[in-house]
Amino acid sequence: MTLTLTVSDEVRALAPGFTHVAIEAYGLVNGPSTEGTSALLDDAARRLAVRLDGRAPHEDPHMAAWREAYTAFGSKPSRTRNSAEALAKRALSGAGLPRINVLVDVYNAISVAHLIPVGGEDIDRIQGGMRLVRAMGDEDFVTVADGEETVEHPDAGEVVWRDDAGVTCRRWNWRQGPRTRLTEESTSAVFLLESLAPMPVAEAERAGAELAELLEKFSPGARITVHAPE
Repeated sequence: MTLTLTVSDEVRALAPGFTHVAIEAYGLVNGPSTEGTSALLDDAARRLAVRLDGRAPHEDPHMAAWREAYTAFGSKPSRTRNSAEALAKRALSGAGLPRINVLVDVYNAISVAHLIPVGGEDIDRIQGGMRLVRAMGDEDFVTVADGEETVEHPDAGEVVWRDDAGVTCRRWNWRQGPRTRLTEESTSAVFLLESLAPMPVAEAERAGAELAELLEKFSPGARITVHAPE
């Protein structure tokens, strides 16, 4: 892998059943949402409804495991939901899923259809390697509030993704910072599919394979590598 991804021993101890599938992609073509990506999101919402069969997203065993993990590092999972649960809740509401841009729409569709947290980061904006760690509490997380750039700090012990410049995503996969998010100008990306037991690793792999196929469909000729689960 061109980009280094590491998971700290402290995070492994907190969630022994954690697995991530990483997909590296170069030569991507992004742009505004299309009818094609909108249809993908609608289909993902239908697949989710079938999967849940009347249950609320948090009642799914995989989402319940994420709630336990959030509670373990001191977060309130009913207030700060993991990204998959938050998207699923929105997909089932009257608001429906947001349309952001082609790449974000594609990975959000996979997240909702498979009920697995999925994130995408612009490789060209990452400084050094990416690390999943428990925060000290003094790290910088640059975000936007009320239209103005502001710097927050994670709670001590909070699980965060970070690079050499600071935190890129707070509370594991709850809120991504704007610095590394995928914009319409992004051409290189790493996508992370994150699962916990009881989701079988094979299911996370299937979600990754489907994401890779969609990336190839929407960015013909892109160089895409699906890495083995870690």
